[in-house]
Amino acid sequence: MPFAKEYTVALNAVYQASRLCSRLQQTLGTEETVIKSDESPVTVADFASQVIITANLLRSFPNIPIIAEEDSETLRSSENAALLQTVQHLVQTSELQTDNEDILQWLDTPTPSSTAETFWTIDPIDGTKGFVAGRQYAIALALIHKGEVVLGVLGCPALNNTTEVPGLVFGTTQGDKARLYPLFSTSEGQPIKVKSSPVVSEAVFCESVETGHSNHSASQEIANKLGITAPPFRIDSQCKYAAVARGDASIYLRLPTRTDYQEKIWDHAAGVAIVEAAGGKVTDIHGKPLDFTQGTTLSANRGVVATCGSIHDAVIDAVTSTLPPSN
Repeated sequence: MPFAKEYTVALNAVYQASRLCSRLQQTLGTEETVIKSDESPVTVADFASQVIITANLLRSFPNIPIIAEEDSETLRSSENAALLQTVQHLVQTSELQTDNEDILQWLDTPTPSSTAETFWTIDPIDGTKGFVAGRQYAIALALIHKGEVVLGVLGCPALNNTTEVPGLVFGTTQGDKARLYPLFSTSEGQPIKVKSSPVVSEAVFCESVETGHSNHSASQEIANKLGITAPPFRIDSQCKYAAVARGDASIYLRLPTRTDYQEKIWDHAAGVAIVEAAGGKVTDIHGKPLDFTQGTTLSANRGVVATCGSIHDAVIDAVTSTLPPSN
């Protein structure tokens, strides 16, 4: 199986980070959260998760560069010295012996050059607002090779599987099925697949909880055009991709909320790999494949549409006839 070693290391790294975040969500204090310059929150859990994943990757693959959401700027500020100490303590509880300088260096791994053929991308907590509010969130890790997402792992610590203890990990690597793993056991991964929805009117939408992330009014108009009457399945973060991959929903729309917005690669790469491995399809709102060769953003694309596959063309037609041409 291609990238088998990378997949094993990636799974282990996401397991470690997800278990830590699961514990922290129950105890996180307001003093452990700061607001970044873009007005989005970041917590000690974001930093600790990224450090744990980065350290695991660099130990096994020191020559594969990494693109990640967070950096060390916040923690280098003297007013956040206590935050840095907390992050160090959290990382050490995951049996990673380190000091403050190691943490800062791991948060500032060099960005790959434009000619890099292979690189990792990490979102240490996708959906930090959901994490802070006690809702869903995801730890996302993907490997991109020659512009293709060849490996994806999603940790969803607050997502449950029927009546089992919450905590799931979704993963896939090139040539394999999408698999679901329980977070708090050593069970082997079980293959998952998208829900078969030959009748588009019977499909269920999956939407962001945060209205700023997608155009909800346009989503409703698209649903009306498709004859869909079921209420949307609203959930934070890349857990939406997991929901489509295991059949909780059949359509996920990330519709542009402004003309100049560019999606970040770490917000989608892992989820794209898992949905496609489960039999689904992911494109932008015009039906174009997502282009992961443009650096940190999907600058060659507009929005994202993920479906169970069989209804994708019908969904794209409804999207393009609803949104203004500038989108």
